[in-house]
Order: sequence, then structure tokens, then C-alpha cells
Amino acid sequence: MNLRHLTARFVSLLGEAGIRENEPMAAHTTFKTGGLADLMLLPRTEEGLVSVLRVLREENIPYHVIGRGSNLLVSDEGLRGAVVKLADGMDNIDICGNTVTAQTGAALKVLCLEAIRAGLAGLEFAGGIPGALGGAVCMNAGAYGGEMKDYLTSVRVIGRGLEICEIPASAMDFSYRHSAIMEKEYIVLGATFSLPFGDPRTGMEKMNELNARRREKQPLTYPSAGSTFKRPQGNYAGTLIESCGLKGFSIGGAQVSEKHAGFIINMGNAFSRDIYELILYVKEVVLKETGVVLEPEVKMLGEF
Repeated sequence: MNLRHLTARFVSLLGEAGIRENEPMAAHTTFKTGGLADLMLLPRTEEGLVSVLRVLREENIPYHVIGRGSNLLVSDEGLRGAVVKLADGMDNIDICGNTVTAQTGAALKVLCLEAIRAGLAGLEFAGGIPGALGGAVCMNAGAYGGEMKDYLTSVRVIGRGLEICEIPASAMDFSYRHSAIMEKEYIVLGATFSLPFGDPRTGMEKMNELNARRREKQPLTYPSAGSTFKRPQGNYAGTLIESCGLKGFSIGGAQVSEKHAGFIINMGNAFSRDIYELILYVKEVVLKETGVVLEPEVKMLGEF
């Protein structure tokens, strides 16, 4: 990869502030681990993003598109090619009546607060979920009985041919931690919700109550990616892991949280390899002891 040549092309599209070379991915994931990305690109508009993607394809450069890194485990060896980060600058939220339209980089907490302040209900469950709208829509993120799909009306995406289109939520094939976005390799640009009207005070109380429950039960003071494993049918990952005596078990600086066994946390000095090996070990033990196959929620990027 001719980095100098590429940098010149991207400067013309994004300006110097939109390009970073040898960027530490530990600064862009909630696990706080990960090696260097050859190139990080920070488009601030849809047009800029499409232009960046077109250049990457023309130059045959491998790339990853990320949001706020709340569900990622990046290899200690870093990432070759480019990382396209959609966050600041692509985080606008617009509310008209009971219709909420937000860009992919909008933080879920901010989205929830803006909706509540506008007298709208339904997103209180998302007020404590880290990360941005794009990843949440892709994974149909949820908590405390709510999911992103509940009030979604449409999703704005970039397709494989770099065309921008608006797709109705009914065509998104939403299910538990799944959407059609994964199979179709869409890049989420934004989403529109139709929310019921509610009382702002009631909404704030509900969000605060759910967040208090999170603080009580989850290890939020340590870097993590939230729940490490998807919920197996008819059971809970944390319950199964705890039943296997793995609560507090550690490899290197990574630990199965003593507070909630469904979380693998960075105790402060973990490498991505520690976390990865601990995920594999937990899966192996749980399968052997219970016969249940745990599937990670965490997306892994790079070589492990």
C-alpha cells in the first residue's frame, strides 16, 4: 500500500483532520485494546463517505467500517489497510412530531435523551447502551425488553454498489441480535423511528431506573464490550458461565467479571489476545459442562 499516495488522495476529500496514520485502535474500542490501524479515515458527510469508499475500492485497499467501537475486539497486530470511522460529524439527530431521524454516528444515550426531552417514549432501554446507532441497528441491540426494531420505520444505507437507499424496517429481517444488514453488507447511514408520545419526566425516571440497575449488576467501571455472548435459547449466558465456576477466572489481564459472569472485562492491562483466549476458554468449558454452544456478540477484527 502506497501510504503517501493514498494520504494525498484522502486529504483532498477529507482534509488533513480527517486522516490519521498508524492510529492506535485501543483509543477507539470500549475494550481499550487493539494494535495500530495503517490508516484511519473520518468522513463527516455521506458524500465524503461514499467518495472514500470509492477510492478504497479503486485502490483495492482492504477496509473496515466502524462506529464507536463498543462491540469490537481488534487484534493486537492491528489492522492492515484502512479503518473508516463513522462517529463525530455523522451524528445529527432530527425530531419532527413523533418522528426521529438520526445519523449512524449518533450515540444511543444522546438519542434516548433527545427523544425523552421531546416528549417521546420507547427508547429508554437504549439510554445505557454504549455505542452508536449504526451498530445498534445492524445488531438489533436491545436491553430490558426493548430492541431497536420496536419503533424503527426505515433504515438509510449504502449498498454494495455504493448506492444510497432507504429501506423499510419490514425488509430488514430483524431478529435477536440480527438484521439483513449483515448478509447484504450494507453500511448504515441512519435510521428513522416513529415513537409514541410520553411524559418527559416519566421517561427520564424510567431511563434512570434502568441505568441504576445496570450499575448495580454490571461491571461498568471496567473496559468491556458489554455482554460478551449472545443469549442462548432458553437460558442466559451469564448463568451458564457462573454455573461452570468461571466467575472471576482470568487469562492475562482479561477476566470473567466477578460482578456479572456474562461480561469479560479488561482489568487494566489486558491484550486483545487475552480477551480472545478467554472467550474461547469460556466457550469450551460451557460446551463441555452444559452442552450449550455460546456465540460471541463481540465482532473480531484482524488476525487472532
